Amino acid sequence: MSTDNVALSSAELDKEAGSGSRHLGGFYLKLTTILAIAISLYAIYSNALSNTQEFYRNAIFLSGILVLGFILFPISERYSTQKFNYLDYSFILLTLVSYGYFYFTYTDLHVGRNSIPNTTDYVMSVIGLGVLFEAARRTTGYFIPGLSIFSIVYALFGQYFMGIFGHAGFSLERLLFRLFMTSEGIFGITLSTASTAIITFILFGAFLSVSGATALFNDLALAIAGRRRGGPAQVAVISSALTGSLSGSAVANVATTGTFTIPLMKNIGLSPRFAGAVEATASTGGMIMPPIMGAAAFIMAGFLGVSYTTIVIAAIIPALLYYVALIIAIDLEAKKQGLKGISKENIPKVKAVLKARGLLLLPLFIVIATLLTGKTPIYAGFLGIITIIIASWITPDTSVRMTPNKIAAALNDAARGAIQVTIACATIGVIICVVTMTGIGSTLAFNIVSLTDNTLWMILLVVMVVCIVLSMGLPSTALYIVVSVTVSPILIKAGVLPLSAHFFVFWFGALSNITPPVALASYTAASIARADPMQTSWDAVRLAFPGFIIPFILVYNPALLMQGDDLNVLSISYMILTALIGIYSLSISSANFWMYKIHWLERVLFAIAAILLIKPGMLTDLVGVGLIISAGVMHIFRNRLNNIKNNNKEEHPKNV
Repeated sequence: MSTDNVALSSAELDKEAGSGSRHLGGFYLKLTTILAIAISLYAIYSNALSNTQEFYRNAIFLSGILVLGFILFPISERYSTQKFNYLDYSFILLTLVSYGYFYFTYTDLHVGRNSIPNTTDYVMSVIGLGVLFEAARRTTGYFIPGLSIFSIVYALFGQYFMGIFGHAGFSLERLLFRLFMTSEGIFGITLSTASTAIITFILFGAFLSVSGATALFNDLALAIAGRRRGGPAQVAVISSALTGSLSGSAVANVATTGTFTIPLMKNIGLSPRFAGAVEATASTGGMIMPPIMGAAAFIMAGFLGVSYTTIVIAAIIPALLYYVALIIAIDLEAKKQGLKGISKENIPKVKAVLKARGLLLLPLFIVIATLLTGKTPIYAGFLGIITIIIASWITPDTSVRMTPNKIAAALNDAARGAIQVTIACATIGVIICVVTMTGIGSTLAFNIVSLTDNTLWMILLVVMVVCIVLSMGLPSTALYIVVSVTVSPILIKAGVLPLSAHFFVFWFGALSNITPPVALASYTAASIARADPMQTSWDAVRLAFPGFIIPFILVYNPALLMQGDDLNVLSISYMILTALIGIYSLSISSANFWMYKIHWLERVLFAIAAILLIKPGMLTDLVGVGLIISAGVMHIFRNRLNNIKNNNKEEHPKNV
């Protein structure tokens, strides 16, 4: 298997990644490609072919990812060249020494020395934490390592913090032992999830992408929705939902599908800022779209102690509500601007697309069906990978066949795609450990609930703002871990069901990708559309405004997450219907348009109706529907009167 073509593909990926990653070439590029492939192969071996003990699997996987991260991500942007400096080599060497040390002495520490560390253990722990924080700074920015370092300071000097934040404090030795020498810190549940389920589905997504499934998604979306009013915008929604459910990264989703959909939207007359907003909003929804949900679903299942299938089933209705809301908003905007779809001759036929490459959809159905039968995500993911390879060879389109070079490219892409999420998961393990040791999560939850007098809607508003702020600039898995550890206990303390609480905080964490001032998905889309980033962000917020209401609906109507004792088809159908009516009403109010431009009073009535339909109850639902009917009747009659007046003016013009 030659690495030349794979290395060339990697060079292109580095260029697309921008100045944040090092632009490699020649020997260094080949070496990096070999290392990336080796990491992916080890992930396959440790998860599918061996029974590797958890600590050893995590240590090897993390150390390999750290080395790859130090190679690909320079110490700063001005060092984005092929040359390495002594600091890069030093961090790679320290990584191998510190993590290698614990790999070879872990059993002796916990068996031979009865979990009593020596000085060398503590020194190696400090070195290991140091290289991890530096890798996190390079790959994810300053926020996650900064928060982790602050949590260490908080654990050590808790006696100097005032009021509810104070605690007795912990010794440095005890903290280092918990952070680096047990499964409670960086080698805890988050890293274990990254080295098992997350890397498995990153591999699955990489194989699917290399096989050409992304192009298939775009063609199918174009064939299904291309001729509709504002068709390219609807295409962006469908293709981003399909692609985003695999990648789970809003920014990566924009970069992947946006280069295709944004020019299409601009060609039919949508403004650059609105085209960018559509793509950013649609791509953000991919983070909450099952089956993968940016790998956060795996960690959510671990935190809640439920099966992965439970999370996927719970996510289906909310995700569909989000995309229905987005399609409604786009349709209203297209109607307002008088836009049309793409001409018939420029749209591929569904039958032709499915005949050529439709078998590439089979792995998706196989994975979902396998998960629903109760199999583990790892089993489903590897079965999906095998299915991709088989499907690619029996597909009529020979260009999609998974040749050895394509398989190597997928393995390479997967390891590179796992760098940020793995390092983030390991680093956030520090925060989780400190929160557990100090009990600060429970303390904050108790006090916020007390300050708001246990008023649920006030608590939800506070949590919404906190989630958006804490999640700004973070990748999907990292943002979920941060908000779930720090904020979800507040909602659970207030009486919200745990699953609803975790969905609420993750949802608003995801929406931070389009919410100013740090709206990475909006900014990425704006750069492709050549539009103003801030204006694009605000357009995205307006488009996704009903999506800001859906999490509140999930708290008040947990049946939409398939939670509760009185679940039945009738009750769930009723709640879905009222939610859809509320979303449609809010979309009209947000767009300031229905059949025609709406009056300010109609806009207010539509907005109030949507809010009333959030809270379950026959009375609020009836009042909400009544307000919608009233606003609708007012809208129709007002415009009929305007038409009559306009006709009279045309028939009896004034004498000049």
